[in-house]
Amino acid sequence: MLKQQVTRALGLMSGTSLDGVDAAVLDTDGEVIHGFGPTAFRPYRPDERAALFAAQGLWPGDPGVEPVAELIETAHAEVMARFSGIQIVGFHGQTLAHDPAGRRTHQAGSGAVLALVSGLPVVWDFRSSDMQLGGQGAPLAPFYHFALAKYLKADAPVAFLNLGGVGNLTYVDPSFDRPEDPGALLAFDTGVANAPMDDLCQTRLGQPRDTGGALAAQGTTDDAIVAGYLAEGYFRRIPPKSLDRATDLVTRVAHLDTPDALATLSACAAGAVAAGFEHLPDAPSRLLVCGGGRHNPDLMRRIAALVPSDVVSVDDLGLSGDMLEAQAFAHLAVRVARGLPTSCPGTTGVAAAVGGGQISHP
Repeated sequence: MLKQQVTRALGLMSGTSLDGVDAAVLDTDGEVIHGFGPTAFRPYRPDERAALFAAQGLWPGDPGVEPVAELIETAHAEVMARFSGIQIVGFHGQTLAHDPAGRRTHQAGSGAVLALVSGLPVVWDFRSSDMQLGGQGAPLAPFYHFALAKYLKADAPVAFLNLGGVGNLTYVDPSFDRPEDPGALLAFDTGVANAPMDDLCQTRLGQPRDTGGALAAQGTTDDAIVAGYLAEGYFRRIPPKSLDRATDLVTRVAHLDTPDALATLSACAAGAVAAGFEHLPDAPSRLLVCGGGRHNPDLMRRIAALVPSDVVSVDDLGLSGDMLEAQAFAHLAVRVARGLPTSCPGTTGVAAAVGGGQISHP
């Protein structure tokens, strides 16, 4: 077991946006952030992204999983080779399917393979133990959000909003000493974020996203579709709660022209965030936004119009909004190696604070 010492960890994250592998170095003892190191991004090629998209919904053993896992391992190994001086690696893998009700989740890619290739200890399979104990298995970044709130010297509750393929919200009360203390954290997936907008752009335009939200800003929102989406039972369910990437929203907007469809999907994502605020203990002083969606001014404008908090990109605070999730898995890797919990009732609904992940040694 790792001793309490500052460790140079590399976090690897390939999210539901399917754009590529984020890699970030963090100096941490698993509790306190001591410094930020270099970062890198390895984009998925169009053919790789198409293969990952086609593999959504597959479970271990299903036909087609093995080549996709090999693709993921190769991409991660390539980006790992750019770093030196690393002591431990946190490898999230690529989520292909997530079924909280069935207590199962599938992150493709083997940490054992990466440990063998890199010669470094690799922490991976972060979600399974949480789900086996009744948790949702997601989101897992909140323990890092707690450390970030302490790093930022927040003196009042703040919330972190990650706008990836799916949106997730973390409420942090920095007056507590530990993230697993009751009341320190509340976290859950809000609803759709970038995924349906990106999928629509890929299908209709052959491009991965609506850059800068330019098309959505030209469109007219179909309020009936938005209202129908926000009337779904998920939004009334008490958190913690989590979602799979899959949604039928692209089908619901199929009859709309592209700007109107994107405006409607953007409004759904923003409305989901606002619905999430109804579950928070109180309105946080600031909503700190990370993930690719913060680059979409249309989405950010819609969120700011709906929530009672100041909406701020984490980049404005000197943090890297693109690399925050990769940093989170560097932080969690050190926690796993030290035997510290990585989730708790307030983040995933697990019965008690639990440490996830397994460690593969070279």
